[in-house]
Amino acid sequence: MTGRRSVRWIVTDLDGTLVGRDLRIPKANAAALRRFAAAGGEVVVATGRTEESALPYYRELGLATPAILYNGARVVDLSTGGLLHARCLDAASWAKLSLLLDELPDGAHAVVFSDGRGHTRDDGAAALRDYARRDGIGLVPVASWNDLPLDGITKVMLVCADPALMDPAERAVAATVPGVTLVRSESTYLEVLPEGATKGTALRELAAARGVPIAEVAAIGDNPNDIDMIRAAGLGAAVGDGHPDVLAAADIVVAACADGAVADLVGRVLA
Repeated sequence: MTGRRSVRWIVTDLDGTLVGRDLRIPKANAAALRRFAAAGGEVVVATGRTEESALPYYRELGLATPAILYNGARVVDLSTGGLLHARCLDAASWAKLSLLLDELPDGAHAVVFSDGRGHTRDDGAAALRDYARRDGIGLVPVASWNDLPLDGITKVMLVCADPALMDPAERAVAATVPGVTLVRSESTYLEVLPEGATKGTALRELAAARGVPIAEVAAIGDNPNDIDMIRAAGLGAAVGDGHPDVLAAADIVVAACADGAVADLVGRVLA
């Protein structure tokens, strides 16, 4: 039984939502999304990950929809690599941020994304090795941030070895760098994005471009970087073991990630 859809799109975060802590898609989630697609629905991935990092999950699910990447800074057709929409840090913001990156406290490390690749000056840091392994990406060492283009920075990821470093890192960026959006995608990940770049903004723009009423979109996530997307959607769902702020922002709370959060959402929208 395929069911009858009450929404046209399900927009799902990856890590901690569709994808478990073992970096795999639980079978229940994959099967549920196939049922949703069989009923005529479409699935859109919205993640902080890069093209390289998101592509294996996109292929596993057999998706043909655009992907919202870099927490909304880029929208890409992963089947062709075609760039549908992009925001970059303005040159003045990047110039100030690049100076700040060299003054980060011990245990806070920067990855700067440009032209689809992550660049770092701390490629030996254990926290960065763990981050690159989890996301399945390679990091390109650079001798100086000046080696990167002033007008081509998609986002900067600050990876902290200790969650206690997050608050001071965020305060330092907020006080020094204008014209950026700051989001926390994990307890030790602070992302510096172009002004106005959020998953919610990207979702609104993509839905409008595709002629999909936002009221017919269900979005699900687990971390604060998902809140704008959850609020933008007609139905916003929080993963049961997600961040308390996400649970408070959502219309509904579904199962924990390991218990098939996305499958639970699909069951609720397939009447």
